[in-house]
Amino acid sequence: MSPASPLMSGQTPLAVRMRPISLGEVAGQQHLLRPGSPIVTLADPEAKTAASVSMILWGPPGTGKTTLAQAIARSSGRRFVELSAVTAGVKDVREVMQEALTQRDLYGQTTILFLDEIHRFTKAQQDALLPGVENGWVILIAATTENPSFSVISPLLSRSLLLTLQALTDDDIGLLIDRAVGDARGLNGAVTVADSARAALIRLASGDARRALTGLEAAATVAASPDRVADDASSPVITDDDVAQAVDRALLRYDRQGDEHYDVISAFIKSIRGSDVDAAVHYLARMIEAGEDPRFIARRLVISAAEDIGLADPHALVIAVAAADAVAFIGMPEGRIPLAEATVYLATTAKSNAAYMAIDAAIADVRAGGFGRVPVHLRDAHYPGAKRLGHGKGYRYPHDSDAGIVPQQYLPDELRGRHYYQPKALGAERDVQARLERIRRILGD
Repeated sequence: MSPASPLMSGQTPLAVRMRPISLGEVAGQQHLLRPGSPIVTLADPEAKTAASVSMILWGPPGTGKTTLAQAIARSSGRRFVELSAVTAGVKDVREVMQEALTQRDLYGQTTILFLDEIHRFTKAQQDALLPGVENGWVILIAATTENPSFSVISPLLSRSLLLTLQALTDDDIGLLIDRAVGDARGLNGAVTVADSARAALIRLASGDARRALTGLEAAATVAASPDRVADDASSPVITDDDVAQAVDRALLRYDRQGDEHYDVISAFIKSIRGSDVDAAVHYLARMIEAGEDPRFIARRLVISAAEDIGLADPHALVIAVAAADAVAFIGMPEGRIPLAEATVYLATTAKSNAAYMAIDAAIADVRAGGFGRVPVHLRDAHYPGAKRLGHGKGYRYPHDSDAGIVPQQYLPDELRGRHYYQPKALGAERDVQARLERIRRILGD
């Protein structure tokens, strides 16, 4: 390759070179970029005075928090200063505030302070930001991957807009890859990307733009290696093998919108239902590595706990819901741990679909017209005139019995004696089965 090649090492990373210079180049986050929105207004050079509100950008890595801050500063013509909470301290913050005050008073220039990973700042460090934000010395744009309600002090939250960024879609990532390949700031057409390689990069990115562009840059270097490209050859083509070599990871054939998506989740659920914990964990790993939405996996676990385990182990549903909450709270990659814990628990515990079968059988009866009138003694007797109609007459209060159960008809006449729930003699449902037999004898069923 020539000395000016964009594939040469030692230059600014591709992800940095491709950062948008205006909001119009930003991929994704369109819910925050509508005309008149706080970000768009802040970026408007004609609205410098009116649009001086600070903001906190909350979202997953690689969704454009730094990009938005820099685009706002460039578009608005404001001075831009960037600090990282990993390396900056109170002294650095105070120096920025003093310089911003000087720039405002002497030159009439507003400073945008971009503070990355604000959740890493202590309370004392965040307190140091307050005077500058309160008095308008700076417009603070803070970025965090943690819930600001827990990681940012209340006085700073109350003085800032909280804006939530969303993970980029596959289409957003594809747009960024295509732009980076052809743009003069990026690879400038030095390579082309095979469709399968492009799909692999999108899948591996999992909504993270930085990860996608870093993978693209590494794969381009592999494709342009001397043993692959002759001096007089046309631009090299990035293949999915190049992507796999670049990221040091085998590429799974997995289309989140296609057959593989449904086949793997089907095998996952059926492995749990069949109590094969090793197979279940294997399919879980395949979905995680392929970039499947962890919330989708968590939802399937909740369904499995209710459908296939039920009252054979009432704790299963609790654990599945807790895993779903944990994934939503901590995100990935750590979210794989509660997902694995729930998967192992569900696969190894007792199974019963009795509750699932009960509700479907009852729904089938209702749809077939088998519902009948509510027995008179169960009807509401509180509204005017109800007692004259006999509503509630003859109702027996179960708590008046030592057993807590009294012989009494609850189903409509048309369905009397119909048993929907048929518990299995498995796990905790074995005890339910014995108890239910006694209840039905007392009820006269």
